[in-house]
Amino acid sequence: MRAFAAVAESCSFRRAAADLGLTPSTLSHAVRAFEDRIGQRLLNRTTRAVTLTEAGARLLQDLRPALALLDDAVAAVGIPDDMPIGTVRLAAPRLAIQMLVAPAIRRLARDCPHVTLDVRTVEWPGDLTEGFDLGIQYGNDVAQDMVAVALTKPFTAAVVGSPGYFADHPPPLHPADLVRHRCIGCLSGPAGALYRWAFERNGETVVLDVGGTLVTDDADLMLDGAIGGIGLWHGIDQVVQPMIDDGRLLRVLTDWSPSFPGFHLYYAAGAPLSPAVRAVADALRSGG
Repeated sequence: MRAFAAVAESCSFRRAAADLGLTPSTLSHAVRAFEDRIGQRLLNRTTRAVTLTEAGARLLQDLRPALALLDDAVAAVGIPDDMPIGTVRLAAPRLAIQMLVAPAIRRLARDCPHVTLDVRTVEWPGDLTEGFDLGIQYGNDVAQDMVAVALTKPFTAAVVGSPGYFADHPPPLHPADLVRHRCIGCLSGPAGALYRWAFERNGETVVLDVGGTLVTDDADLMLDGAIGGIGLWHGIDQVVQPMIDDGRLLRVLTDWSPSFPGFHLYYAAGAPLSPAVRAVADALRSGG
């Protein structure tokens, strides 16, 4: 099984043999014997390429997690029971990965060398029953039956534009003024609906549909558009503050900016966390 998986992953007997410390002919005989034993051709071999058959592709998909578990089991021999070891699956939005996960990875690699962090980008609340050990989401998106721990302070909305944009357009003084401005549209939510800009001041709430020359679900493109003078962007203060500090962006409607819960780490209630999961959670809480 290990021999087959190595060839299937590299699509080359020569490369797989080098990885396993075998000769190509020895590896070829091992894979052929495995195919004969299960009665299925798993690999198509030509002089130019090695490809998976349909049966081989199904088997490889099932073998990957099983072989990973075997690797974890072998690695655990001789390691104390309370030492973090194994794979931890984490679901998080891209912004949380940039702000929180990337710094934590450096600490984990240094302090927990036997832990593998499997990070998946999930922009909307994920279901931890689908195999994730931990998740990160905005606090108001975490299900009530989950254990939630705050990782950041609350966020504050920020409307920003470039100095060049404001050279041609007077800054808005009230949210209603935005109807005369180009605004960068954000596609939001699982259905990709156009996000409505929300404002609040002294108990008064204003929610607007805005329009402009750019609509996207890519946060980096929105920010680049705002810096480039395409229009105004409704974002998060922690994201745009560096650009405000260096003068690339100017903030408007500050007194109309509502706050909302920041990123929270969450996990299923009940069962105690394994040492590996606990190590990842501690690294995230400590800010990396």
